[in-house]
Amino acid sequence: MQPTILVLNPNSLSGVTRRIAETASVQFRNAPVRLAYATLADAPPGIATQRDAERAAVLAVDAIERNLRGADAADAFVLACYSDPGLAAAREVTRRPVIGIGQAALGAATALGERIGVVAITAGSIARHWRAYRAHGIAQKIVGERAVDLTVAESGDDALAIPRIVDTGRALVEQDGADVIVLGCAGMAALRARIEDALGVPVVEPCTTAISLACNVLAGVPR
Repeated sequence: MQPTILVLNPNSLSGVTRRIAETASVQFRNAPVRLAYATLADAPPGIATQRDAERAAVLAVDAIERNLRGADAADAFVLACYSDPGLAAAREVTRRPVIGIGQAALGAATALGERIGVVAITAGSIARHWRAYRAHGIAQKIVGERAVDLTVAESGDDALAIPRIVDTGRALVEQDGADVIVLGCAGMAALRARIEDALGVPVVEPCTTAISLACNVLAGVPR
């Protein structure tokens, strides 16, 4: 039986979950895993503030615990929010892999460049992100983080989001000196290739990066 990776969207926007699933279904169509998806209906509609992140953290860990009690418990979990809400707490309740897309994306970015620029969804999230960068010991690698000031629901809208992300990414490259860009919102999952083509530097999309890491981790786990 194929191992299952549960991709958990810790906000209440099913449209974001759908965009992640559509993108992953193409990239991982031949992967030896089953991808399942869940949306937290009681969570905030996007995680922008610290309060949003802390509320989502409790709901995400509770959802993982419920999954583990079920007959079809997942073999690994991906927290599909750049803020990684509940990541440490989730790792307290299970020894199965729990991967945060933010942590995974930053790890991948350090392998692709020396100077990381992050495209944030809103300016209100930047201070929280910097606290995480310092906690992870990666702050010295971040040359800048700039916001597109969209809602999470708008972040995957081609006509609205792509021009803003490209302009923001270009400022990170040309003004801040970034040589690799991280898309700092799960809602941008389907946009990576077009943003990379426009900017001419590597662009890391956190959701597919974390799913790929989960696949690699499960491949090394005896079953």
